[in-house]
Amino acid sequence: MNPWNRIVESVPNFSEGRDLEKVEQIAGAFRAKEGVKLLDYSCDADHNRMVVTAIGEPAALKAAVLEAIGTAVRLIDLNVHSGQHPRMGAVDVVPFIPIRNCTMEEAVELSKEVAQAAAARYGLPVFLYEQSASAPHRENLANVRKGQFEGLDAKLCTPEWTPDFGPGSKHPTAGAVAIGARKPLIAYNVLLHTDNLDIARRIARRIRFSGGGLRYCKAMGVAVETRGLVQVSMNLTDYSRTSLYQVFEMIRVEARRYGVTVAGSEIIGLAPLEALVDTAAYYLGLEDFSVERVLETRIME
Repeated sequence: MNPWNRIVESVPNFSEGRDLEKVEQIAGAFRAKEGVKLLDYSCDADHNRMVVTAIGEPAALKAAVLEAIGTAVRLIDLNVHSGQHPRMGAVDVVPFIPIRNCTMEEAVELSKEVAQAAAARYGLPVFLYEQSASAPHRENLANVRKGQFEGLDAKLCTPEWTPDFGPGSKHPTAGAVAIGARKPLIAYNVLLHTDNLDIARRIARRIRFSGGGLRYCKAMGVAVETRGLVQVSMNLTDYSRTSLYQVFEMIRVEARRYGVTVAGSEIIGLAPLEALVDTAAYYLGLEDFSVERVLETRIME
């Protein structure tokens, strides 16, 4: 049993997926810390990106996240960084998700505390996003990140993109960071049996909400050069309303337009059990099946 009364999750993304020594140093900020548990971390050379999943009591998690931000700022130079995933910062995005005995409002307040501290300690321009956003045009992470590291100088000169905290110019090597509170999401990628990036991009446009697709799906096409394939890389922002199986099947249907088949799929980081049970029930045709009928769920009651 976890003795913590209040639990918040954080899933910070760092712009390093190739240098494993740097990856380990960043992950080290979450290890052996009282009130914090490192649940998962993964990195990908094609995306050149690292995703950490950690939970903890708010104050302890705040301290660990700030330590990790400082480590990333020290180790990562975006002037020599390249990868398939869009990025504007060495620490690209830091979301906080309320898990137990913590409201969304409290998660928002925690995100603002971390944002203010990160700006003061490390000289980072910080944008608040999602539930923490200071203006409607800053809610969507894609809008905040648009222009990436290379376009930050011009972006920060415009009144609508004045940072919420920190200097009005980018950090010379670490860029800027987006910090906020949000609901849980699933980072999900579907690989295609082709190296044609245009096909992945066309499919991504069809399935994402901004292109008229699934309501809680954000998607982009990405080349996976190490495998000679492409993928549709997604964030599912409400898995209870846009499910894994809906996304997978829609991509499979759209891929047929181009004579392409699905090569496989992957989940980045962790996923809620409910989302996986929902998908299993769909493909197995299970009737009236739910997470309450999973053996491990009953054992933990």
